[in-house]
Amino acid sequence: MVFFIVLLALWQTASALVKLPPNVTVPAVIGFGDSIIDPGNNNDLKTLVKCNFPPYGKDFQGGHPTGRFCDGKIPTDLLVEELGIKEFLPAYLDPNLKPSDLVTGVCFASGATGYDPLTPKITSVIPLSEQIEMFKEYIGKLKQIVGEEQTNFILENSLFLVVAGSDDIANTYFVARVRQLQYDIPAYTDLMVNSASNFIKELYGLGARKIGVLSAPPIGCVPSQRTLGGGLERECAEDYNYAAKMFNSKLSKELDSLHQNSPNSRIVYIDVYNPLLDIILNYQKYGYKVVDRGCCGTGKLEVAVLCNPLDATCPDASQYVFWDSYHPTESVYRVLIQQVLDKYIDKLL
Repeated sequence: MVFFIVLLALWQTASALVKLPPNVTVPAVIGFGDSIIDPGNNNDLKTLVKCNFPPYGKDFQGGHPTGRFCDGKIPTDLLVEELGIKEFLPAYLDPNLKPSDLVTGVCFASGATGYDPLTPKITSVIPLSEQIEMFKEYIGKLKQIVGEEQTNFILENSLFLVVAGSDDIANTYFVARVRQLQYDIPAYTDLMVNSASNFIKELYGLGARKIGVLSAPPIGCVPSQRTLGGGLERECAEDYNYAAKMFNSKLSKELDSLHQNSPNSRIVYIDVYNPLLDIILNYQKYGYKVVDRGCCGTGKLEVAVLCNPLDATCPDASQYVFWDSYHPTESVYRVLIQQVLDKYIDKLL
């Protein structure tokens, strides 16, 4: 095992684009959450929330649609690329997954899931509770491949990424309105944070130690929510952003508490709300030309099955902040991942 660790350290030192702290290796990245980092786990589900067809993947490996909700790479792909681990992070449910893929990390995320257990039920996708069960199965497979000692090393040193919350706020609370009868925004964000906290505790209990949890984004400013909640002028829907900010404030405090009370942990709140809002408000400064609609179709409502081969797409997605009406382009993800790594890598590792 010592030889494996030394070899891994030497290889990552040579290939990583990010400068890691001294004597630190990141053997794998493991992802949980929603469509922001789903690389194709929804492909074979009976759900409308999937995208394993053109024009998705227009800029991914020669135009290959994989189930990623983007024109190209998604944040977890860019993360493993920057860390020098591999080219992209595969879906755990990918039928072509190889044992070697498991050793360097996989993603369990499912588009349209959330912290609220009702959120995945509405869209028939994989809840976080089931993602945990798949992770337990993954640990068992890993032990068969590299043994228990090496599995423990991988779990303790890998970077875990959790991305959820936007579907709870946008879809379950504001669009479907199924929770508005039961909860006001403060109470609903409490429900979300409690669920997030329990999920992080489960991950920690299974051996994860370096856990980055992304904030909710300024969900009211994505094109679809501008259309649905932004009035005739399609402004940012401020009530959506208000809920996101309230959730983020509570989540940040809860993660700080978990970090303090979980020995040998790095549990870190990662703010993407403000960096993405800055890109949206100052898009021209970042070199983008269009911010209020996506590249696919009209860009105002098209997402998942509504963004399909019958839709025309813009000639150059890199000029757009959003790929479809809900998800940023690879270009924007690259800006965000670079900012996240610059600000949080030392805290996480």
